[in-house]
Amino acid sequence: MSLQNASINVTHFIIGGFDTVIRPEAIGVVMLIIYLLVVIANTVNILFIVFDKRLHKPMYLLVCNLAVVDIMYTSSASPTMIGVLLAGVNTISYVECIIQMFVFHLGAVMERLALAIMAFDRLIAIICPFQYHSYLTNTRIVFLTYILWVAGSGFAALAPAVLVRLPHCYSRLKYTFCDYAAVLRTTCVDPNYYLNLGAIILFFILFFTFIFICLSYCGILIFVKLSNNDKKKMGGTLLSHLICVTCHYCPAFIIIVLTRLGVALSLEERQGLLIGTILGPSLVNPFVYSLRTTEIKTKIFRILKKKSGMYS
Repeated sequence: MSLQNASINVTHFIIGGFDTVIRPEAIGVVMLIIYLLVVIANTVNILFIVFDKRLHKPMYLLVCNLAVVDIMYTSSASPTMIGVLLAGVNTISYVECIIQMFVFHLGAVMERLALAIMAFDRLIAIICPFQYHSYLTNTRIVFLTYILWVAGSGFAALAPAVLVRLPHCYSRLKYTFCDYAAVLRTTCVDPNYYLNLGAIILFFILFFTFIFICLSYCGILIFVKLSNNDKKKMGGTLLSHLICVTCHYCPAFIIIVLTRLGVALSLEERQGLLIGTILGPSLVNPFVYSLRTTEIKTKIFRILKKKSGMYS
C-alpha cells in the first residue's frame, strides 16, 4: 500500500519535540519569564512612541514596527511551547497549526525586513542629514512599512499554501511547534523537494536582507566623511541596530556554516537554535533601543524618578 493510499484525516497534531527533555518544568518557567519580558518590554516601547508626539518620527515609527514584529514573532510559538512544558498540553488542532505556521513565518520574514528598512533609514539619515525629513516622512515610512507587511504576508503564505494540499500519514510532530518542516514531515510525500523549495525561499530572504543591510553600512562608511565627533555620534546611532542584527542573524548563519562544514546537528540542537532565534532577538531589541535611544531612555528615567519621588 502506498503512503498516499494510507493517508489519514488529521484534525489534531501531537507535539513531540519536548519528549526527551529531562526537566520540562524548569525550561518552561524560563521560557515563560523570557516571553513575559518580551511582551512587556516591547509593549512599553510601543506605548512610549504612540503617546509621545515628540517620538512621532520615522526612526521611532520603525522601532515601533520592530516591537510589533517581536511580539507577534514570539507569540506565534512561545505559548504553545510553554503550554507543552508547564501544562502538558501537547495537542494542537490542524487549523490552529496552520495559522501558527503562517504567523511564525510572517514574524521571521518581517523581522528581517524590519531590520533592513531600519538600516536604510540610518543610511539616508547619515548620508543626507539635511534632506532626511523631506525624503523619509512619516507618511512614506508608514506606506513603505505597509508594503513590506504585504510582501511578508505573501512569502509567509507560501508555506501553508503548499502543505494544505498534501495528504498526511502521521499526526505526531517531531518538533516543538508548527513550522513548515515540522508539518511537512507528517505528510505522505518525499519531503526533500519541498524542503529544498523552502530552503530556496529562506535563502533568498535571509541573504537578500543581510546583503542589503551590509550594503547600507558600506554606503555609510564609504560615502560619509565626518569629523571625529560626528563619527562618535554615528557609531552610537548604529550600534543599537548592529546589536539587533547580530542577535537575529547569528543563529541562522551558525546553522548554515555548520551544515556546510558537514557537522550534523541533532534535532534537539536545531530546535534549540530555532527557539533562540525566536526569543533572543525579541528580548534584546526593546532593551537595546530603550537604553541606547536618548529620548526613550530619558522618558523612562523621568517616570522612575517621579515614582521614586512619590514614595520618598
